[in-house]
Amino acid sequence: MTDLRHEFEQAAEDIQRLGHRPDNDTLLKLYALYKQGSEGDVRGDQPGFFDFVGTAKYEAWAKLRGLSGDEAMRRYIDLVQELLS
Repeated sequence: MTDLRHEFEQAAEDIQRLGHRPDNDTLLKLYALYKQGSEGDVRGDQPGFFDFVGTAKYEAWAKLRGLSGDEAMRRYIDLVQELLS
């Protein structure tokens, strides 16, 4: 396992111990960066109009289309460290 992948997985565990719930925009950023870093570009159909949460998640992830997995992991790690400090 690469060091970056290990740091990414550690950040995913560390965010679980955050003492407060981040705002919705930050949660969407975390979600999108995690998905881009772990799975790559968004796939599948966009959720239906009335699935507000699913649509927001899909759109946040879709905005990162083309971002490399390594860069997404770095940004995710940085955001988690910022939230924990």
